[in-house]
Amino acid sequence: MIYRFRVILDNDTEEDIFRDLEIRETDSLEDLHNIITQSFGFDGTEMASFYISNDAWDQGEEISLFDLSDDNSARLMNETEICDVVHEAQTKLIYVYDFLSMWTFYVELAEIVDEAEGHDYPNLMFVQGQVPDTAPDRLFEAEDVDTYNEFEDELDIEDYDNLDFDENWN
Repeated sequence: MIYRFRVILDNDTEEDIFRDLEIRETDSLEDLHNIITQSFGFDGTEMASFYISNDAWDQGEEISLFDLSDDNSARLMNETEICDVVHEAQTKLIYVYDFLSMWTFYVELAEIVDEAEGHDYPNLMFVQGQVPDTAPDRLFEAEDVDTYNEFEDELDIEDYDNLDFDENWN
């Protein structure tokens, strides 16, 4: 069977940037990694990982390109067939490429079809949008001042006279 994926770049521009890909269900996640990087114009030499995701796009189990764990316990892309992690009941993955830039993609199984005779796989079916020169900025929870406040007690730390501590404690 052939899996058809839509791979969407997580960006904050008005333009949608995505690629529609076809790949055999028995190909490895490393094969999927290779067609994603090629279709978006990356050289594929940076560290990358897939994360199993649920319908709310929550990040789950990691499947890495390389095992950097101390105990060699990481699940690897080249040892994992696509059909082992993606199927009709589990259709979403998050893909992160280049952990310094954090290019983040939403990978969703759109369709499962029969293999067409005479076609080569993997196959880039459709291209939408131009990839920006740099990865979109990632907003992490701690950076969102509306939802995270390290000093929730509302003390004015500049008001030394009213802070409750003895500055000559030693």
